[in-house]
Amino acid sequence: MKFFYLEPEVSGSIGDNSVMDSNVHPPLVTRLNYEFDGWMGDVMVESFPCYLVTEEAKGKILNEGFSGVAFDKVEVTTSELFDEMQPDQKLPPFAWLRVNGRAGQDDFGIANDYRLVVSDRVLNALKPLGISNALIEPFETS
Repeated sequence: MKFFYLEPEVSGSIGDNSVMDSNVHPPLVTRLNYEFDGWMGDVMVESFPCYLVTEEAKGKILNEGFSGVAFDKVEVTTSELFDEMQPDQKLPPFAWLRVNGRAGQDDFGIANDYRLVVSDRVLNALKPLGISNALIEPFETS
């Protein structure tokens, strides 16, 4: 199986209602509020160290039985910038994608440099749903 770094669109930041321990690296987030500043339409977005997927993408991931991932609730809010620049944009429901797998072994994993690594199976499932703004590069297992 082939693996790839997947760096999704950054559509916002960790919001004020999040609970996060910044004394460790990467920061440990136990409650996530993602505040959108804009959205170009991809089914996966990020703000280090968290990833979100649309409910549609979550369903696809669950149906395919991919390893190395779990889901949690996320509070989604929009910033003044979002409201000003995209006033008619309605966001779909999102879920917090919590990666717990090993890079290069599980379908979802985090590399030593803290980047997301996914299998080619994951890419093949997500591309038709829309990840055109993500950076995708080959991952070499060492």
